[in-house]
Amino acid sequence: MSIIEAIILGIIQGLTEFLPVSSSGHIELGSFLLGVKAADNLLFTVVVHAATALSTIIVFRKDILEIFKDLLKFQWNEGTQFATKILLSMIPIGVVGVLFEDEIEALFGGNIVFVGGMLLITAVLLAFSHFAAKREGHVTFPKAVIIGIAQTIAIMPGISRSGSTIATAILIGVDKERATRFSFLMVLIPILGASAIKLLKFFKDPSIAEGISAVSLTAGFIAAFLAGLAACIWMINIVKKGKLIYFAVYCAIVGSIALIGGLMM
Repeated sequence: MSIIEAIILGIIQGLTEFLPVSSSGHIELGSFLLGVKAADNLLFTVVVHAATALSTIIVFRKDILEIFKDLLKFQWNEGTQFATKILLSMIPIGVVGVLFEDEIEALFGGNIVFVGGMLLITAVLLAFSHFAAKREGHVTFPKAVIIGIAQTIAIMPGISRSGSTIATAILIGVDKERATRFSFLMVLIPILGASAIKLLKFFKDPSIAEGISAVSLTAGFIAAFLAGLAACIWMINIVKKGKLIYFAVYCAIVGSIALIGGLMM
């Protein structure tokens, strides 16, 4: 993977991690178009996901700080309850990630037909959330688990994590701003956890990083971080204004092109 390819894929990751268009799906499509081998992506994926996690921490630094302050009070307060809901939402993806790690990695093999089909599912989900009745509900403990299941399904390339979790939250009655906040904060621990596991694999078997240099990794990290920072702020405003339908159309178009293109090859 060259530096230019790393920057391009880093920007794709940073933008699509927060915009509801599937970062994993676009990374797969971008890798396919650039001719980057899937094996090159293992360590690179860890690096760019860590970059977007860092951008999330910066954007929501005040919220995260307040949660930690509440936790240190050792009381059943708002921050403690929110943290518990985050932990509950992580259970489904944690179980699936541990039990089906190899099967999940097998999905990332440049199958653009599969990615196209999943993007169409993302489009449908976003469209449903756009036309859902506006409600002002909070994220309850049961709803946190449901949103966590949506995040687990979004492991598949082409299913948007932010799109599926925000749309699911809206469909089950959560206020749009609360849905966005919970969606962006709930992903931090799974991303950091998955990154740690991948790094351990890298230390045990450095050959998984063959074909990509430290310079390319650094370039990809910086590109993903800056793009993620911009996209995170942008996405918060998009959800407030109720513009998710535009991304439903985008996912439908890109998904259709990927699906048709893959079938014709």
